[in-house]
Parts: sequence; structure tokens; C-alpha cells
Amino acid sequence: MESLTRQKAKAWVENHSIAPADRQEIQELIEQLPASEAELNDRFYRELEFGTGGMRGVRGAGENRINRYTVRRAAQALASTLLKHFPGDASIVVSYDSRHGSREYAEETCAVMAGNGIKSAIYPSLTPTPMLSFAIRHLGARGGVMVTASHNPPKYNGYKVFWADGAQVVPPMDGEIVRAFQALALTDVKHLPYPEACSRGLVRDVPPEVDEAFYRVIESKVMLLPAQNRARGGELRVVYTPLHGTGLVPCELIARRLGFTNLHTLASQARPDGDFPTVKYPNPEDPAAMALAVNEMLKTDADLAFGTDPDCDRLGVVVNHRGEAVYPNGNQLGALFLHHILKERQAQGSLPAKALVVKSIVTTPMQEAIAARFGAEVHATLTGFKWMAGHIRELEEQRSGHTFVFASEESFGYMPHAESRDKDGVSSVALMCEIALAAKLRGQTLVDALDALYEEYGFFQEHLVSLDYEGAAGAAKIKAIMARFRERAGAEFGDHRGTKVEDYLLGVRGLPTSDVLGLEFATGDRLFLRPSGTEPKIKFYVMVAITEGTLAEKKAAAAVRIETFERQIRRWCEDA
Repeated sequence: MESLTRQKAKAWVENHSIAPADRQEIQELIEQLPASEAELNDRFYRELEFGTGGMRGVRGAGENRINRYTVRRAAQALASTLLKHFPGDASIVVSYDSRHGSREYAEETCAVMAGNGIKSAIYPSLTPTPMLSFAIRHLGARGGVMVTASHNPPKYNGYKVFWADGAQVVPPMDGEIVRAFQALALTDVKHLPYPEACSRGLVRDVPPEVDEAFYRVIESKVMLLPAQNRARGGELRVVYTPLHGTGLVPCELIARRLGFTNLHTLASQARPDGDFPTVKYPNPEDPAAMALAVNEMLKTDADLAFGTDPDCDRLGVVVNHRGEAVYPNGNQLGALFLHHILKERQAQGSLPAKALVVKSIVTTPMQEAIAARFGAEVHATLTGFKWMAGHIRELEEQRSGHTFVFASEESFGYMPHAESRDKDGVSSVALMCEIALAAKLRGQTLVDALDALYEEYGFFQEHLVSLDYEGAAGAAKIKAIMARFRERAGAEFGDHRGTKVEDYLLGVRGLPTSDVLGLEFATGDRLFLRPSGTEPKIKFYVMVAITEGTLAEKKAAAAVRIETFERQIRRWCEDA
């Protein structure tokens, strides 16, 4: 009997609503059977999931691939939901990154919107995610789409969906869009060819004054030492890499405007390129992706190397600490951002009475210690800026009296203003230049500045263990790992004795349910684990706090404890 995946593949080839080239791609795989069995199965064993924030997957023909057909269905699902909630007033903003297919998928989105009578404003060139978020709010649009797979490998692309507040969709809207997507057949999609949609006035370019308004927000609401930046910004030397993505133009522009005239883009990684030819994985969290910039930093004796991911919502930083390249993690950078913001605002008398700091549950508790010193409140949400932005919106609607000052998560995401409701690599580049310059003028590197914070607030160390499991077998493995950890959550974990278990799938502290497990140990250390919502991997977040000894002794003890955690994590995963 013929397998279900082979039946689906043949149905794809026989579907004449699919372009000939896309049908031929599958026909060739069928002709290569049985050698192509695994590939064919991966393309058809399921439909590509449209999740609660959008979708992300490998490009190509097939039901479990991102292509013009899955994009059209996603756009139709969004269009139907917008028309339901904003009848007669639905509009969106669309942007895209440098990946292969991104501009095409952006135009397909506009074409579907036009088929539904919805107007779109599309960026005329590739533009970062935070600028899209800003444009939705600035133009009064009802939603938005960013075509990007963020920092995934080159074979991926993706589709982030935003609502009227400029944030990625959260319940209940996300569920409505998902259900609409699942109920759609390709023949249900309303589609007006893109050139016709433009000629009818249903698609227009985002006007350049929107970008200018975004830059003015950074100047007026993010930067805290503008006079010092203008006078002495040229003393800070930075090597910057956009990793072949969208950050080149906005990051260079804002740096120059603020006075940081010695930010130089690495030429070999400046050009947008969906092949990401100089890196295996265009993620500024990865030292390998930052290697060329770091080499240039050390060669030229620059102070720092900055990297942003392809859609420029993340910022990675490497410090030239007296000739040695040091890689602060996202938690450490977040602590530097937060302390600088609170300290300078307090000094200038602009720190609000109910200053609000928002972070994810897997972001360092060091932020709580810093915020407490300045009388700020820290609210923790599930991982992802959609939850943080959603929480900010809820507080605004409740008129709680809180004033937002900063949001962050450990995966190199920072939001230093609320005019964009997503992590913002452009604003982060600007503000980190200010922080680094202030440290340099004190005779410090950012490593020195971090150590000063550890001396003041105590030593916190975090570590991420990220394990990849591809395909159908990988998805089953991840489920087995989560089940094993839940089953043994109260047991001894290596040398650690557990004292508290928080299963977010059952609901914790009023947060939405999520497939996340949190463990707290007698030492005060914490471990969180969760499957990635956008990638075929499971992530383990280790959080260590050391209170005894000198700073050097605390750092050494933390390293040993983290090594113990990782060894036990890998052992349990292997056994699952």
C-alpha cells in the first residue's frame, strides 16, 4: 500500500494551481525513490505549522516547506482575521529581510491583502523588524508582516505576524489566525496579482518620513548622554557587522547622527546576501559568526565588535579587553543596559515613580537586584517579546500607572523604548555605543564595567545549552526529553537537590500555559527547559548565583557548577 506521504506528493504534482516549476521539484524526488524517501517524507509528513507568532521553515516545494503557497494561506488567514476585527478599516505594513524569497513573499502578502480589499504599505527595500513594528504604530495600521527567519541557517525563511499595537500577535488573536490558516485550502485564497494591486492603489511604499520618525525616537527617548556622545563619540572605535542582513543602513546612519563616527562596517559582511556566504549560522550569539569582526577588532585595536542578525532585532557584542576578545552573553549585556538606564535617569531626575522593567522568566535574576536598588519594578513573562509587549499593552489598558523603561531577554534581545514593540537591534547599537563610551571615559572596558556591577550586586552567571533535533524523529525526541524531565523533576539532578518545580504547561503565576519546565535547587540555582517555538531544538537555561568568596572565587565556583549542570542535562537527554 502506498504511503500517505507519497500520496500527498503525487497530489502536489497533479495540482495545476501550483506552478510547473514547483510541481517539477516534487516530481524529481518521486522519480528518485527510494533514495529520496527521507526527503520526500520530511516535505509531506505534515503541513508547515502556522504557530502563534507566525511560521518558519525550510524553503522549497511541499506541504512542510515555506513557499508562495504557505505564505498565501498565512496572508489569507491574517486578512480574514483583520476584516473580522477591523471591518472597513483594515490595513497592514509589510517588510522583509535579505533571505532568498523574502521580497517575493512580501509581495505575495500584499497581493493577498489586495484580493481581500485590504491596503498594504510595503518597505521599498529590506528593513529591520523593529522598524516595521514602529511603522505599524506610526501609520495607525491594524497589523503587519515581517518576512524573515531571523538568525536561522540560509535554507530557512519565515513569517512574523504583528497586530495593531506593533507587537507580534498574542491570544486570542493568534489562535484565531491559526484556526483560520488550518481551515483554509489553497483554492480559498483571494489573490490579486501584485502589479495590479499596486496600480489600483491597494499597495504603496512606506514613506521615508516614517524612518526619520524612528531615528528621532532613538535620539529623544533612548539616548541619555547626547552632549557627551556628540562631543566625544568619535573616541569610541567599533567594528560592526550586519551579517549580510538588514542592519547596514540604519545602524550606520544612527551612529553617525549621534556622534559615533568611528563605527566601521566590516566590508566582507556588509552586503545583504541570503546565502550568508561568510558564516554557517548568521547569529551574533555565535562566536563563529562574529569571528571576522573580532579579528578586525583585534587587528585595528578597536574597542568593540558589534553584530546584528539578519532582521536586526538582536545585538551581539564582543569586547576588546586589553587585547583579549571577551564575549558577554545576553544576560550580561542586559544588565549593562538596565543599570545605565536606571542610573542615568535617576541622576537626571527623569526616573518615573513606577518604572517598569520587563524580562522573560529565563532572563537573569540579576535584573531584579539592579531594579530594586533604584526602586523599579520587574515583571517576568514567558519567553518572547510578544509576551513582554503584550504585558506592557495590558498595563497601559489598565492604566496601572507604570512607565516602561526597558525590556530584555537572554537571547540578545533588548527593547529600550516602547515606540517599537519588539526587540530592537538598531536602538541597541546606539545605546550600547553610549554605554561603552561612558565606560571608556571612566577608564573601563565593558568587562570592567560588568565586574563593577558584580561587586555591587553579587555574582550571577547564566549558561545556555541548546540541542538540535531535526525532522520528525527530532520532534519526537524533544517530546521524549520534556517527558523525562517532567517525570524526574523532583529527583536528584547530579549533585543538585531540587526544592521547587514550576510546570508552565499547568499554569504558573497567572501566565499563559506553555511547554516550559522550571526547576529550582537548594543552592538557589535555577534550570529552565523549553522546546523552541521556531526551530528544531530544545533549550536549557542554567542560572547560577554564588554568594561566598571573592569575585574571582565566585567566578571559578560558578564555572564548575555550570559544567556539572551541562553534563547532567546531556546525560538525561541521551537517555530519553
